[in-house]
Order: sequence, then structure tokens, then C-alpha cells
Amino acid sequence: MADDQTLSVDDTLAVLRAVGETSRLRLIALLAESELTVKDATAILGQSQPRISRHLKLLTEAGVILRFPEGAWVYYRLSDGPRGALAHDLVARMAAEDSTLAADRERSAALRKTKAEEAAAYFANKARTWDEERSLHAADQEVEAAMLAALGTRPFQSFLDLGTGTGRLLELFSDHYVTGLGIDASHDMLAVARANLAKAGLSKAQVRHGDICALGVPRRSFDVVAIHQVLHFMDDPQRALSEAARALRPGGRLLVIDFAPHDLEFLRETHAHRRLGFSHDQMERWLEALDLDLDQVTDLAPTTTADTKLTVTLWLARDRRVITDLPLADPNREVA
Repeated sequence: MADDQTLSVDDTLAVLRAVGETSRLRLIALLAESELTVKDATAILGQSQPRISRHLKLLTEAGVILRFPEGAWVYYRLSDGPRGALAHDLVARMAAEDSTLAADRERSAALRKTKAEEAAAYFANKARTWDEERSLHAADQEVEAAMLAALGTRPFQSFLDLGTGTGRLLELFSDHYVTGLGIDASHDMLAVARANLAKAGLSKAQVRHGDICALGVPRRSFDVVAIHQVLHFMDDPQRALSEAARALRPGGRLLVIDFAPHDLEFLRETHAHRRLGFSHDQMERWLEALDLDLDQVTDLAPTTTADTKLTVTLWLARDRRVITDLPLADPNREVA
């Protein structure tokens, strides 16, 4: 019997029929590089919105691409299954110097440049506030080094970053995972993340709009889930932890990075913090209730003893369920 990475003759023909048209081949070539909206594709291919939408609909129905609604927008990208892989192989066989494809790439690059400039402007407006907060705790380089050390060098299949922000963790762990997904509630921050991922050339990482307390991902679909400096903004951090645990595969790991308990009340007003840090005991109780075993706790104390400094804590927990031979969910499949 064929495995889940192969296609039947009928399925293969369905893919070939779907991509067997000039505009759809151009779309596939673009989607092999990065995700697109209808507006993006319209600008690059120079075709009308109804025509582009029709092409994308046919490719979606054939299982070649996936669609992800995000507010008023819908993002499209190649599927990660065998249909998307076949389309990707076809793109790899097409001559890179083809004049039509080369022109599409140039227009796509110009569009990404414009988006990157818009994202940079947004980031610049927020940078002063973020710099003020970062000055209160250990340097980002030290925190990131601790995160890398916590997960080790062994590669894993799938990575989920909750509250991805600028997409920094998707970049940081890019050498470790095969596929990465970042979820954030802010459309503006997702624009920044997409620009950063495009600049880094990380086509294997995607970002998606969503609520980290109600994830639209299947159960047991990620090997590593990270929640970096997010929980202190939440009234109910346990909900986010519960959703993260639900997304973990048996034996999967959850990495939480946040502040230790502190009394800097001004952060509530100036930085919208809802919780003033989390103790070791509190976090361990929450993780235990979710059937997660706490493997490691690391405190990164501030470099000075000033009263206005914050300690950053890393908690690494592991799903205690035993790995079986049962088929695992596709983390990129949409769920109701």
C-alpha cells in the first residue's frame, strides 16, 4: 500500500491538470518561494482579481496549495503533502532564466521590498518602547543563547511559536526544524515577521493570524512549542499553556520564556503587562496539571542588583505521553 508521501495515478493526474496552465505554473513558481495573497498575485502577474482567484481556487481544490484566512486577507502557499511536493519538483525543473519567470521574480522582489519598508516603519515606531523594556533584563543574546542550549542540537520536525511577534524565534531555531509556524494576533506584527522571514530566505517557516488561546491547529502536531515573553500580557496564562500542550506530540517539548516575579507596577500602564512575572512553583503546578514534566528551569538574573531590573526565566517541559506508531496530524492542515 502506498504511504502518505506518494500519490496514486489519479491523484498525480489531478495535480498535473491543476498546474498545467501558464498562469497557474507562474503562481506555483512564486508560491515555492513565499506565501502570497490575491492582491500580491494580481500585482505580480498583472491579471485581474477574479482571474487570479479562479486560478488559486483550482489549485486549492487539487490540494496543491493551502489557504489561510487572516482578517480581510487570505494567504496561500504550497501544501506540505505529496501534492505540494510534486508541484515544487516541477518548479525545480523549470529554467530559472525563463524570461516570464524572471520578470515575475523581479516584481515579487520589489513587492517584498515595499512590504519590508512598511514593516520597518512600524517596527521603528514601537522600538523605543521595546528598547526600554529590554533594558530592564538580560541581553537578548544571552536569553537566546539559553534557549538554544535548552533545546540542544538535535533536529526536530515541526516548530510552533506562539505570539511570534517579529518572527525572531522562527529565525533563531531555523537550523533545528524542518517546518515552522508562528501565530500572532497582531496583523502589524505579522507584517514585520513576514518581512523578516523573507529577508532571511526562510521559506520553510510561515506565520499565521490567530488566537493562541484557541489555536487552529490539530492536536499532537508539533515537536516543539515556544511561548516567548507572551504570558505576562495575559489575564489567563493557563489557557495559552493548555492550547500549547494540546498541540504537542507525545514526547514533545514546551519552552516557556517569561519574567520571574517582580514588583515593577509601572509595566502594567506603560507596557500593558497583566501579570508581574511567574514563580517556579506556579509554573510547575500549571505544567503538571497539563501532564507535562518540567525538565529544566533556568534563571537569567539582571547584570546589576538595581530594583528596576527583571529576571528572565526559561522553563522547558516535556509531554509525558509515550510515542506510539499512530499517525500524527499534519500541523499545516486547517481545522474547524
